[in-house]
Amino acid sequence: MATTTKLQPRALVRASGGPRYAVALAVDALGTGLLRPFLLLYGVTVLRLSAPATGIAMTVGVVVGLVCVPAVGHWLDRGARSTVVAASMLVRVLGVVLLLATPAGDVRLFAAAALFLGIGNQAWPAAHAALVATLAHGRERDAALASGRALRNAGLGTGALLATACLAGGTTALQALAAVTGLAYLAAAALAWSVHVHARPAAATPEERDDVPPPRMRVLLTANVIYVFCLNVPEIALPLVLVTQLHASPMWSAAIFVANTVLVVTLQVPVTVLMSRFPRRCVLALSGVVLAASYLGFLAATSLGLGWSAPAVAAVSVVCTIGEIIYAGSAVALVTALAPAHVLGRTLARFQLSTGFGLAVSPAAITALAPHGPAALWGSLAAATLLSASAVATEKDRGEAQRPKPADGSGPARPAAAYGAGPKERPASS
Repeated sequence: MATTTKLQPRALVRASGGPRYAVALAVDALGTGLLRPFLLLYGVTVLRLSAPATGIAMTVGVVVGLVCVPAVGHWLDRGARSTVVAASMLVRVLGVVLLLATPAGDVRLFAAAALFLGIGNQAWPAAHAALVATLAHGRERDAALASGRALRNAGLGTGALLATACLAGGTTALQALAAVTGLAYLAAAALAWSVHVHARPAAATPEERDDVPPPRMRVLLTANVIYVFCLNVPEIALPLVLVTQLHASPMWSAAIFVANTVLVVTLQVPVTVLMSRFPRRCVLALSGVVLAASYLGFLAATSLGLGWSAPAVAAVSVVCTIGEIIYAGSAVALVTALAPAHVLGRTLARFQLSTGFGLAVSPAAITALAPHGPAALWGSLAAATLLSASAVATEKDRGEAQRPKPADGSGPARPAAAYGAGPKERPASS
């Protein structure tokens, strides 16, 4: 049975990159929350582009952003950490600048802006996970990753609420939101770079590099494509079902989204710490079971009368969010535990590719299944997720990557890293 991590806020902040890095994450998430939910609206209302053209440009940005992820993995494996995180934020600054410079009707420049925003959005998760994995180890690392997700969701939710309040200002307000987003990305990049975290790739000997290939994780990566559908359930599947099929008020969708955000912010770290009693692979499989149960719950809820369906869907959404929290707290943690140190970046990049692909195809899959009825939508999601959970639970691997131990054998040593922390220690640049 795995060792349980105790929740110590100061140690958690330190393991997550330190106070400056935490501020960088919050500022970056706030800026993303200001713009990302309304990027389509910006293209349609400010630039007067057609909705299909705007959507295609945004999709191309996401896809090309995924193509750049392997290069990010190689960069991380050369030891860069905070520099990659800062670069992912600076790329988005360029995207915002292009967005503000796009004249009305110019879809090509809007597509270029969406491209740079997509590259930054796809590069950031792997870079952030690698930075945290360099500073923390074991179950402390799992809790640190969870705290980063909770902080990011808080920033995203706050940014989205502020942006919603500003929408009454029309096109001028949207342009102002874009400008503020660019400034937020710039400030976050400066803060992230200032922590000066750099891993020393020389920690892996030439023999280790030759004899320990990157873990294949084929089953895990395939299953992850299905798992990440849960992230789009509150934003796409539930609003679609509630408004178009149950004819419920849009307020139900808004309430579910807010509840999802609040639950993730408040429960992500405690649930991850609680689940640290059990092996990560078992926890990830459990999350699939919980998610599948929630999908079946949605199926049952939609069969109730119109007066009861919407409240029932809202209640079941809490179960779905718990499954999402368990999944998010175990998936990246399992990948970082399986990856040898010298290929951590490439392993995280492969995982991000599966995540990005799942997020890209899930809206199309959900909207294609929904017209065929609740059984087609929720039954298919439940079956696919249960199958994925079973595959994750039974997959064989070499076990978690072995960390070098100190000479006294007292326990695992931290990965070789440099971290600027005070005047007595000269930080290494990444």
